[in-house]
Amino acid sequence: MPQPALTVDDLIAWNERTHAEWRKLLTAHPEVLSFSCDIAGAKTVAELLQHIVAPERRYAQQLAGESMTDYKDIPFDSVESVYATHDRAIARFRQLLADSTINWDEPFEFMTRTLGPARSTRKTVLFHALLHCIRHYAQLTTLVRQHGITHKLPQDYLVMHFERVEPTSAS
Repeated sequence: MPQPALTVDDLIAWNERTHAEWRKLLTAHPEVLSFSCDIAGAKTVAELLQHIVAPERRYAQQLAGESMTDYKDIPFDSVESVYATHDRAIARFRQLLADSTINWDEPFEFMTRTLGPARSTRKTVLFHALLHCIRHYAQLTTLVRQHGITHKLPQDYLVMHFERVEPTSAS
């Protein structure tokens, strides 16, 4: 019997939904960008958001064989600029996925910001780029709540195909 599998389309949908929910929250509360933050070496939430979208952009560029945008050139001065970076990355990933000549299981050499040069499969790099935001947004959820901003962002994968069912009464 075939095993269930999480596809790249599933991951892109989860990534996009998570980013969209945060984009809405941050558009409604742009003051969050200036909150102090010590996650992933960031000093502010704006810097953390740069850390969330920069790997998406830079890994998309590397997978495409393009030169990487320098980290310092990835803007984080507004909600719009942060998510424009994300949108460009996702568009590039979609283009790459449409290219039937790419072997996603092929070994691939790439550069990381903190660990330097590395080698893995193209698929591993792609999946890392798509999943990286999830853990940082979970950390950011706690930080935002500590500042008194409550929300009900559906971040768990469970809500991707979630449907509430009314309990049935026992006869």
